[in-house]
Amino acid sequence: MARLLIILGILLVILGVALGYAPWLFSWFGKLPGDIRIERDNGVFFFPITSMLLVSIVLSVVLSLFFRR
Repeated sequence: MARLLIILGILLVILGVALGYAPWLFSWFGKLPGDIRIERDNGVFFFPITSMLLVSIVLSVVLSLFFRR
């Protein structure tokens, strides 16, 4: 568990640095085909279906690599 938390912390730091210094690297997130965005006068509804599926697949692959038996 400790190793997982350390790795997760390092990945979050790397992600934060990347977002701070190179925000264009993640400008595609939320703009994929299948992401729902409805803008009206009184608000915005945003539901990133495709982006969350992509994140889920990537996390599943990474976690399966770490927890192989």
